[in-house]
Amino acid sequence: MIGHQEAKLLALARRLVSHLTAEDLLNPHDFVPLAESAEFNYEDGILAGLRAAGAAVRAARCRSA
Repeated sequence: MIGHQEAKLLALARRLVSHLTAEDLLNPHDFVPLAESAEFNYEDGILAGLRAAGAAVRAARCRSA
């Protein structure tokens, strides 16, 4: 799911800023069109939530092992 969301976010970002790289998404607010896009910020929030959930699951597994 995370990989799919990363690809979706990069495709959306490249519609807004054509020369964008995956690394550029680590600092999306350096690009005004991304910072101003509600759709981009929503999808970026979904990705952040998926990553946080993954970290929580991994942490819970470590505690129970």
